[in-house]
Formats: sequence, C-alpha cells, structure tokens
Amino acid sequence: MRKSLITTAVLGALAAPSFVFAADAAPASGFTTSGAAGLFSQYIFRGLTQTDRKAAVQANFDINHSSGLYLGIWSSNVSWPRDDYAGAGSVYSRGGSQEIDVYAGFKTDLGKSGFGIDLGALQYYYPGTETKLIGAGNPKLNTTELYGAINYHWVQAKISGVVSKDAWGFGKYGDGTGNDADGTYYAEINANVPIGEYMGGLKGLTGIFHIARQDFKGAANEAASYNDWRLGLQNAFDNGIVVGAYYTDTNIKDTNALWRYNNKNIGDSTGTAFIQKTF
Repeated sequence: MRKSLITTAVLGALAAPSFVFAADAAPASGFTTSGAAGLFSQYIFRGLTQTDRKAAVQANFDINHSSGLYLGIWSSNVSWPRDDYAGAGSVYSRGGSQEIDVYAGFKTDLGKSGFGIDLGALQYYYPGTETKLIGAGNPKLNTTELYGAINYHWVQAKISGVVSKDAWGFGKYGDGTGNDADGTYYAEINANVPIGEYMGGLKGLTGIFHIARQDFKGAANEAASYNDWRLGLQNAFDNGIVVGAYYTDTNIKDTNALWRYNNKNIGDSTGTAFIQKTF
C-alpha cells in the first residue's frame, strides 16, 4: 500500500516513494534518471503501518523526460499480507512480504503561474500473495489506481481513484458475496513548507503536512473508510542525505476489525523516523 512517499517526494521537489529527487542537467536526449534508497523505522501508507511497526527498507528509480513524461518503480518490505487479520488466524493469511509499485505519468508547470499538474497511473503489486480463505477465495491485494494532482509552489491537492475491481483485499468474493471496490478513492492535501528558506538555519529544513480521506466504494467495503493526517520535519543535505521524522494518526476506532492485524489497530497514532540517500 503506498505512497505516502511518492506524494511527499513530489512535494519535496515541489516537494512521493521518496521525499527529494536529485537530477543532473538534462542531456541532449532529454532523459534523466533519479531515485532514492532509505531506511524507515516503519512503512506508513495512508496512515496505516504496513510492517507492524517494524523497520522498512525502501527504494525507487525513475526515468524522466524533458517533455514531462516519466516512468518509475518503487519497492518496500511489508508484513500485513501475512499478519493475523482480525484475530482470524492463518485462514486469512495471504503470504507475501514485498510491495512493488510501477507508475507512469506526465507532469509539467503551467507557465510561470506557480501551478503545475501531475497525471498518471499506478499499479500496486504484492508478489507471492495467495488466497487461503476456505471457500471461493478472497479479493486480490493487487490494485490499480489513476491519479491527478495540482501543485502550487509547495502545496499539492491530489486524488487517486481505484480502477481495478479489487483494492488491497476489498472487493467481491468468488462466491458472489461482497462488492467490487472500483471507484474507491483517496483525496489528499499535502504541503512541504520550506522552513529553512523562511527562517534561516538549516537551508534544507522542511515542514511536512498532510491530511486525507480514504473512501472505499461498495456497500460491503464502506466500513473500511477513514481519515488520516501527518505532521513532521525533514532536512535535505547537500550530499543527498535526507533525514526526518513524522507523526501520523487516523480516525479508525480500535473496534474496527477491518483494520486490526496481529490484534492491533494499524491506523493508531505513531511516529516514524527515516534516513534516505537521493541520487
């Protein structure tokens, strides 16, 4: 589940899977590459821990063109597909320990207005996952989204919509029960405030702000909907090292079994620290 980090990194450059990208001047071909690799105290996706509060190693690689087109891949370890879901035991376990996201899109500035747009598609893939529920089977974890964002300097508004029938295990079961999850959306507002530029001191110091709504479609899926938010600080150094920390929380109640893994509310308030190297 992702991308708290793709979004934040677009904003880190604005300024998503990363916080800041560094790229050399575009060669004659118009292509450049960028990316990052980092260690996180846990992987948080849309307010939910994906690693049961344990460490995550994440990396991404992007190919960018001067036309605004881009193609990228991002990956992290995860634990939730094999964690004990809602105390139901291994009968609900789907296996798998990795998330791989492939994305492509187009982004550009709108003249000198300070506005920019970013449009694209994102495929979440969880290799090695399989359905072990007794009976006709679970909806798939693999999910496809289309997204669109508008940026104004260091503020971004973005919406991502699911176009696959299944969304992270929510959807229709093989026996016909449940509802397709297509139309599920995530609406967010992000801001990476360049504190260092306004207040002096560490010139790479940035304040992180995020608030969002995850809305699941389909009557059988709607109880999974929730709000989340994030607040933090990060600092990008001239050598490409980025360090930071942020606090996240959701309005998911402890009694909501849909988000209980290993008998824990995975949307509970928590803090995350990270160190990352951009290139």
